[in-house]
Parts: sequence; C-alpha cells; structure tokens
Amino acid sequence: MSRGRRIAYIVAALIAAIIIVAPPLYTRLFPLPTRYLSDEEHFKYGSVGVEPVAGVPFEVWRALPGVCMSAEKKALGYRQFGFQWEAGHAAPIGMPIETAIVPRVGVNCALCHVGRVTGPGGATRLLVGAPNATLDLQAYLRFLFSCASGAQYRAGPILDEIARQGGDLNLAQRLFYRLVIIPQTKAAILRQQRDFAFTDAQPDWGPGRVDGFNPAKIQVLKRPYDGTLDVVDMPPLWALGRRAGGAWHWDGLQTSLHEVFLNSGIGNGASARTIDLPSLDRMERWTTSLPPTPYPFAIDHALAGAGHAVFQRACADCHAPGGGKTGQVIPIGWVRTDRNRLDSWTPDALEAFRAIDDYPWRYTHFRKTGGYVAAPLDGIWARAPYLHNGSVPTLSALLSPAERRPVEFGRGSAAYDTARVGFASDRGKRFDTRLPGNGNGGHPYGADLPSTDKAALIEYLKTL
Repeated sequence: MSRGRRIAYIVAALIAAIIIVAPPLYTRLFPLPTRYLSDEEHFKYGSVGVEPVAGVPFEVWRALPGVCMSAEKKALGYRQFGFQWEAGHAAPIGMPIETAIVPRVGVNCALCHVGRVTGPGGATRLLVGAPNATLDLQAYLRFLFSCASGAQYRAGPILDEIARQGGDLNLAQRLFYRLVIIPQTKAAILRQQRDFAFTDAQPDWGPGRVDGFNPAKIQVLKRPYDGTLDVVDMPPLWALGRRAGGAWHWDGLQTSLHEVFLNSGIGNGASARTIDLPSLDRMERWTTSLPPTPYPFAIDHALAGAGHAVFQRACADCHAPGGGKTGQVIPIGWVRTDRNRLDSWTPDALEAFRAIDDYPWRYTHFRKTGGYVAAPLDGIWARAPYLHNGSVPTLSALLSPAERRPVEFGRGSAAYDTARVGFASDRGKRFDTRLPGNGNGGHPYGADLPSTDKAALIEYLKTL
C-alpha cells in the first residue's frame, strides 16, 4: 500500500471515529437544558441560555465562601446576600445549574422576581413574581470581585474546598480545574469587576435594588460609562397581561413585553448563540397570567369597602385597570419624583439599542419618555419599598407629605410591618434618601386625605 493511500485510510478512520464519537461526546459536554413540567418550577429554575457563556462553574462557585469568607460569615455563605433558597436545591431560586463542559450556575428572571415574607408569628412564605426585597445583588457581586482578586483565590485551596464539600473530581478533572476552569473563572470575574467599577463611586444599591441599564450600556453596547445614575427597585413580574398596551420599565422606555424578556435574557448574560428563546417565551406567557400573591394577614373588610370608594375617587384614574392614565407615562413635572432614572436613559443609549443587529431580532420598541409610568397596583402590599427607586418604606409613609417621610430606614428584611404596610424598616441595611438617586420626594397624591380616608384606603390596597 502506498504512503498516500495509508494516509488516506488514516484520515478516513479518524473522520469515522469523529462521526461516531462526537455526537454523544457533545451531548455529554453540552446536554439539553432541563425543561420542568411545572411552569412555576421552570420560572424558578429554568435556564435562559446564560450558563454556556456567563455561567460560573458550579463547583468553584460553591467553594468560594469557604475559601474567601471570614470564619463568622462562612456559616451563612451565600444566604447572607438575601437569596431565596428552597430545600433540595444546590443553588438559590433564579440560579439554574446546567452543564457546559462542566456544571455551571447561571441567572434567570426569578433571581430578582421571587421574594419572601415573614409574618408576625415567624412563618415564612415565598412570593413568586414579587420583587426580591432581601436580595443584595451588589454585595454578592462585590464578594465575587473581592474573592477573585484576593490572595486566597488559588487552585489548591479551591480544590480542597471542593473536596471538603463532597465534590467528586477525579485526577484528570482536578487537573482540568487547576489548569483551565479555575483560572478562567478568575479572569471572567475580574472582567465583570472592571465593567462594574463605575458603581464604586456611587451610593450602594442596597437590598431589593439593581442598576437598570448602565451595565447593559457597558457590556452590551460597549459604551464607556456616561456618568448617569440608574438604580431602581426591582419590579414585580405578575399579572402582566393586565398591562397589555401599556408601557414597561419604570419610565416606560419599552412598549413591547416580548422585547423586555429578550433583553432580560441578554442582560443576564446569554449571547445571541445561546439565548434560550423557547424558555423565555414560556416564562413570558406564564407571567402574563400569574396572579399576585394575596395579602397573607388579617384584613378589615368593612374598612376596605370604605377604602374602595376613596381609591375610586383619589387613585383609580392612574392606578386602576382601565383608568385613563393607567399604564401611561406621567410627566416628571407632575409626579416630581427623583429624576435620575429618567435622565439615565439617554438618546444615545436609545439609538444604540435600536441599531443592534447581533441577534435574530431587532429592538423596535425602545423610546425616550419624559416621566414615570402609572402602574396598576396589583399585589402592592408585597412591592415595598415604594416609588421607582424604593425610597419610601411603607404605604403609610407614601401617603404622607414628602417632608414627613423617613429620611433614613432599613432595607432587606422579610419581616412585615402590618401596621404601616411594608417590610420592616427598623432593621436591615440603612438607606439614606439624601444621597444621589435616593430622593423620596414627589408623588404627593393622597397626602392631603383625611386620616380616616388614608386608613380606609390602605386597608383596601391590601386586597389588590
């Protein structure tokens, strides 16, 4: 047999081997993402395509608290950042675990949109679709940044902690983690740290809040930081079908719910190649009909009945389904709340999003507005603190003149204040309304009502 023919046979054999071996190998390294039978479980744990490109290797992620946290914090681990965690799951709600070469932990909508409440008796329940008022996302990110940039972040201690927690890595896997996975994880976290460096000179987000579009301007649009301040409260994701035809995001910069979900997938870290469109579509459909969680404590229904009349007179035009202004943008000159969020969405960002052609879709429903959206008040009891920046702790405070609202209060507790109607504000991370972006002024509506009408109105709002 000639040398050329032998080479041809060898090449043919290799191709045949690749054809035979590659599909099952690829399937093992990149299996199809989990599809949950229950829409609720899929909302809480289903992948939106983040893990292959932005997921943190699970074994490394699980080990970092043991490597980088102080002795007194290790016991709580990631729970100290206010994640919602269910028994039987290795990661919190909103952090799917899927395999892309190695198991990786990602992010989906539920991370910010499943909350919890603890009643006076200590019983706790999840609030699916509610803002996660306990989640301190910035503190979590800062822990990752500090860990990856610190002297403790070394392959040896991380592998030891993986083994201590029961990670079953064989010799080849340990070598792969040492030489590839652990260094790559460090590099990826430090890249994200550089992208978020602009937040270091700003007031802290605090629990239940997130920077709206500035990270997207930097990471998606590749724009330099423009100096604006865009820290907002996490909104609810329930009964979205009731808002059909209205505006989305706090300032109404979007008029398409579908584009909101697409952009959330990209914003969470998915790419044009990996974004899981069927999964996002399923979550979108489910949240359009997801009902708000009913108020779980006692309601004086006679008083609430009187409050309904107050609501119809004082609030319905802006906040009742079918109200003349419900779902519409109220000019900033009328509502007079902190305008930093409004000013952060710049004409440059608008045009840049419209120009994106990296995805199988184009953004066609972004716009620039001049105020904030008057939203329906379904489940308003679970949406505290109030206003777009979360600067007013309770409904009682919201119905007070601005000068009588708390200047400082605590955020991040799941305990509920049934008297003032909002999460307990005498504990948690201190929130200072005098800092930039945290202003608690504006929305004077209802502040001049008689005290009896205010009490009746608040009782009625519990029923929504």
